[in-house]
Amino acid sequence: MMNRSRAARTTIKGAITIATFGVAANALAQSSVTLYGIVDNGFVYTHNSGGQSTQVGLISGSLSGSRWGLKGVEPLGGGLSAIFQLENGVNLNTGKMNQGGRLFGRQSYVGLKSATAGTLTMGRVYDPLTDLVQPAQGDNYLGQTFTSPGDVDNADSSARFNNALKWASPNWYGLTSELMYGFGGVAGSVVSGQTYSAALSYGQGGFTVAGGYLHMDRGNPTLSTRGTASSDTLFNSSVNAAYASAKAIDIWRVSTQYAFSAFTVGGYYSDSRYSADGASKFSRTEIYRNTSAFAVWKVTPAWLAEAAYNFLKSSGDSAARYHQVSIGADYLLSKRTDIYTIVSYTHASGQNGAGNAQAVIGATDIDAGRPSQTRINVGLRHRF
Repeated sequence: MMNRSRAARTTIKGAITIATFGVAANALAQSSVTLYGIVDNGFVYTHNSGGQSTQVGLISGSLSGSRWGLKGVEPLGGGLSAIFQLENGVNLNTGKMNQGGRLFGRQSYVGLKSATAGTLTMGRVYDPLTDLVQPAQGDNYLGQTFTSPGDVDNADSSARFNNALKWASPNWYGLTSELMYGFGGVAGSVVSGQTYSAALSYGQGGFTVAGGYLHMDRGNPTLSTRGTASSDTLFNSSVNAAYASAKAIDIWRVSTQYAFSAFTVGGYYSDSRYSADGASKFSRTEIYRNTSAFAVWKVTPAWLAEAAYNFLKSSGDSAARYHQVSIGADYLLSKRTDIYTIVSYTHASGQNGAGNAQAVIGATDIDAGRPSQTRINVGLRHRF
């Protein structure tokens, strides 16, 4: 009788152990960590660069910034999951890290995701305009030469944001929204160096419309140095370099696109204001207004072509005009590998705050040293 009881207890314990192991194994199976990346390299010819007539060489990440990263998810129960992402930008031609040499300079965050309450992330992130407005812009298809000269409106995500909290809503019948706040981290002031942003997007069928606002405080110079902020710098070219002492940058941006048959047409408009205070080297707010229009043709399932026009107008402290035309094509060799070619031209006139306006093509941040600039790029991209 005793042996039978012991045997029964042993059987029950074994069943419980097996059941517990099965539940744990099932939870483990639902968790995942993914290694991913993009390697993009190509040949580039630039007419007028730094005052010289010709520049040739290789360029990494012309269509998509070369990168590698890790991202993961762990279900916590009740529809809630823990998520993380670590993403490093790299220059293929030098082996150096991009984004100022940061190890995970593109993105680095941890957060919680709920199907009903949305997603909350903390760390170094993209702003809501990048997440919701940029997907309906021309640079979302063939990259940085299809955006505003100098990327003065952050339309091609030159700036990312540190020490940030971001909430993204679920999709409510085509409507999505995001909010972000970046802490300045300056002792003695909550607002010095802070960033805040909000955006909305609505999409149904082939139609998308989106808009948002971004405020970047440049830091209180009495408590720190100007430029001590939760945001990266936007002063990467001569287009806006004269206004690096701005106390704040305020950006409004709206975009829309419509897809029908094999075509997608759209555009975006932005209003960016670089404001001054007593510590600035200029006195009047500099305003940049960019208007962009684009058309994409899906020639075949493997071949895509795009054409775009950008007009950037500055006014306030100084006045300049930038006309930019870009055309390009991308061809898929496989699901993960493609080749592309892009041709762009920009002409500048007027004054940029430091002298005569120089041509700059999109977010390439290469000053022409002259009123016009031409760029031809042929590249190869592989995604893993």
